[in-house]
Amino acid sequence: MLLHTYHYGSPSDPALVILHGFLGSADNWATLARKWSERFFVLAPDARNHGRSPHANEFDHPSMVRDVLELLTRHHLKRAHLLGHSMGGRTAMELALMHPELVHRLIVVDIGSKRYRSHHDVILDALQSVDLTIAKSRADVDAVLARSISEHSIRQFLMKNLQRTDEGAFRWKMNLPVLVRDYDRILEGLAPGRTFGGPTLLVRGSRSSYVPDADLPGIRQFFPAVRIESLDAGHWVHVERPEELSSLVLDFLSP
Repeated sequence: MLLHTYHYGSPSDPALVILHGFLGSADNWATLARKWSERFFVLAPDARNHGRSPHANEFDHPSMVRDVLELLTRHHLKRAHLLGHSMGGRTAMELALMHPELVHRLIVVDIGSKRYRSHHDVILDALQSVDLTIAKSRADVDAVLARSISEHSIRQFLMKNLQRTDEGAFRWKMNLPVLVRDYDRILEGLAPGRTFGGPTLLVRGSRSSYVPDADLPGIRQFFPAVRIESLDAGHWVHVERPEELSSLVLDFLSP
């Protein structure tokens, strides 16, 4: 799987790989990636079945780990800093646990180690309710999504996945049928009995329900050197508190 990847900065600098969340894409992190590229060679791939990366029938964290391993090999990177948000954070955790020698420092944004209940059923149902064969405008799509999703910001985020075909019709960039079918697989918790002893930073949103205090002991079992920071944000920490997150990341990655 050759992931579509955005590159920022000089390949001579230390590498930082950014892994985005479910239904997102790498360009969600473009502003921060450009800022961090002043000090790092930043690689931001679209995950399989997302953005401009290829569609595939297999969709789970092990397959996404293999994709990142291929990315590191393709760029001749023997070691890199790894940052992941939500789904991307879980993939980053898995990679660090499976291949600790490849990860210099690990940054996880608002995701834990446990198995999660579904947070996206309403969103996935709403996306499937859109008949793109009859949609004439983005407003048509937004109107259908609004029947189930009242938050304008969430609808705008989802509609970043909307794309015109050469014939002028609409299509979803993401592989929606596979994401729906295998959604349960990315909710799985980390398999016990493994640890990553390297420096780890967990940044959680204080207004998010994804990483409550009760989950922290379980996270420390996998990542004993973890440093935990909270920012006044919901789940989309990088959108709501970009400057604060950037400062935490740069401080953590400083020699």
